[in-house]
Amino acid sequence: MVRELAITMYLFVFRTLFNMFSLFPQKKKTVFVASFGDNILFTLKELEKQVDDQVIILKTSQCKVDFGQASISKELTFKLSHLFKWIQSIYHLATADKVFVDNYYGFLAVTDFKPNVQCIQLWHAAGAIKQFGLKDPSIKDRTPRAYERFLQVYQRFTHVVVGSEKMATIFRESFGLSNEAISRTGIPRSDFFYDTTKMREVGRELKASFPVINRKKVILYAPTYRDDQLNEAKIALDIQKLEDKFSDQYVLFLKLHPAIKREFYNAHSNFVYDVSDMADLNELLVITDILITDYSSIPFEFSLLERPMIFFAYDKEEYANTVGFWEDYETLVPGSVVGTTEEIIEIIDKENFDPTQVREFAKQWNQYSRGNSSKNLVKALYTEEKEYQQVDVN
Repeated sequence: MVRELAITMYLFVFRTLFNMFSLFPQKKKTVFVASFGDNILFTLKELEKQVDDQVIILKTSQCKVDFGQASISKELTFKLSHLFKWIQSIYHLATADKVFVDNYYGFLAVTDFKPNVQCIQLWHAAGAIKQFGLKDPSIKDRTPRAYERFLQVYQRFTHVVVGSEKMATIFRESFGLSNEAISRTGIPRSDFFYDTTKMREVGRELKASFPVINRKKVILYAPTYRDDQLNEAKIALDIQKLEDKFSDQYVLFLKLHPAIKREFYNAHSNFVYDVSDMADLNELLVITDILITDYSSIPFEFSLLERPMIFFAYDKEEYANTVGFWEDYETLVPGSVVGTTEEIIEIIDKENFDPTQVREFAKQWNQYSRGNSSKNLVKALYTEEKEYQQVDVN
C-alpha cells in the first residue's frame, strides 16, 4: 500500500510537469533514458555518423556507462534527488520526437507523447531465460492499479529492437505488442563481437590491467540476482574448492549483478578478482575462457565467441516456481546444468563441453545481430524516415 501510494504521488507530479512541457514546441531531438547504457552507447556512436539531431542522455543512478566516448549535446542526471536536472529531463522527454529506453520505466505510464513520437525499447538483454513483463509470475501479487500501469508503459513502445525471432515472440507476449512494433535490426552492442580490431585492443588493455591473465586462463562467474539477496553478496560457488583444484591454471573473475548493493569480501585475493564494477561486460567476455552463470542473459552474446559455458543452477526448482522460465531450462541453455561446485570441477577438469551446442544457440538467438545492428537501427529510424518524407513532399 505504501509503495503504491509513493508511486502514485511520483507519477502525479511527473504527469503534471510533462503535460505542462508538452505545450512547448516539439524539436528534432533524440532523448536516451539509460539504465544499462551499452546498447545506447553503440546506437549513439552510429547516430553521430548519420544524423545531425540534438541528443540528450538522461542517465539514471544505475547506469555506469561513460558516454564521454561520444560527443553528445547534453547529459543529465535523471534522479528525483537532483531536482532541477530531473525537471529538465521531463522537459526534454516532452519535447522530443524520438525517445529511446533500455529498461522498464514506470514514468512512461503518464507520458502522453505527441502522435508522431517514436518510443524505442532497446531492452538490455539479447535473449531471455527467465520470464518478465506480463508473463512474470509475481505480477499476480500486484494490485490492479499496478497491472494497468504496466500495460500503459508497454503500450508506449512504438518499436522494440530484437536480435532474433525467438526474442520477437517473447516481447510480443511479455509486452502485449503487435508484430508491427518489432524492429528486426539486431542488438546494437553485439556489433562489438564482429569488430576484431576492437576486441584485440580490449584484450591487450585488460591483460595490462590484470597481468595474471597473460599466464592463466579466466573463468568468469556471473550469476544473476535473487530478489531476497539484493543486500548481500552471497556466493553459492565453493571458491575454495575451485582454487584448490585450478589455481595453477585459472583465475576466477567475479561479476555480480548491478542490482546487488553490497561488496563481495574477497578472501581469495590470489585467485579471485572482483570485476563487478566494470561497466562493459562485453569487454570482460573477450578474455573469458569459460563462463559460469545461471539464469542471466549473458550467454546470448557470449555464444558469439563459441566458448564453453556451465550453468550453475543450484536453485533451479525454486527459481522456476518464483520467476519462471520461457521454456525447459536444461533444453534451452547451451551447456551442462549443474547444482554443485564438484560437478563444475569435474566438467572443467575433463573439458566436457559441446561447441556444436553453443554454435546452434548463437545462430538461433543472434539471427539478426550480424555486426551491423547499430547501423541498421539508425537507418531504419532516421534515414529511411527522411527519404519517405522527401518522397511524400514531392
